[in-house]
Amino acid sequence: MNNRGTLVAGLTLGALVLFIGFVAPFLFSADPYAIHPAYALQPPSLAFPLGTDELGRNEFLLLLSGGFATLVVALPAAVLAFITGVAYGLLSGLAPAWVDRILMRLLDAVLALPSLIVLLFFASLVALNNISLILLLGFISWPSLARLVRNETLAQRGRDFVLAAEQSGASRLYVARVHLLRIMAPVLVVNGTFMVGDSIFALSALSFLGLGVQPPQVSWGSLLESALDIIALNPWWLILPPGLLVFASLLAASLTGQGLLRRWGNAR
Repeated sequence: MNNRGTLVAGLTLGALVLFIGFVAPFLFSADPYAIHPAYALQPPSLAFPLGTDELGRNEFLLLLSGGFATLVVALPAAVLAFITGVAYGLLSGLAPAWVDRILMRLLDAVLALPSLIVLLFFASLVALNNISLILLLGFISWPSLARLVRNETLAQRGRDFVLAAEQSGASRLYVARVHLLRIMAPVLVVNGTFMVGDSIFALSALSFLGLGVQPPQVSWGSLLESALDIIALNPWWLILPPGLLVFASLLAASLTGQGLLRRWGNAR
């Protein structure tokens, strides 16, 4: 697949995932949590296009509701991680050498911690809701981007136009906003797309472990976990759709990031 095809495929798949999460749930007035005991664990049919779960709930409607619950947490978490990483990296790269060393040692300590273990630890301590999940996912995902931004900042600080701006009295905030962020924009956009995929995967993993989106809400991860609890009954229609949507989200982020990276790489 060429560069343009990779980018188009990623954007198209991403648009489909966003449609499923943010538009499709509001196109149906039926209650996704309505229980139909007489139709429990029914395979796909005309009445229930994706079948029903063990409580007789419409899996199609649950999948749409779970998409909204997943994306409404994962996307803001990715934005929070992105802003935190960029700000920390710029601060470290533009600060005096001794401050940079302290900030980098702190960053090394954070990077040394297993992300999933840290998420599980804090998830067991705080009350889980959308806000706390956004904060948890956002503040655990920024260190790698911060290191990248810091290294790019150090690499650009010695360039003539940056030195000229500093000698003319420009503040470091001005240099970062006008010069450094513009230069790093391609790298930041690419990494931002990857962070969206990472955030969706992390939230799905937490939900799969019962520490993500809390009942009565469902998410793609919790739907997958519920289906695997009754895997002995072979409810394939409960396993494949949420798993495929998580995979599609990761694939959309990956293809978009790769397409942008190749496009800007060739432009250079």
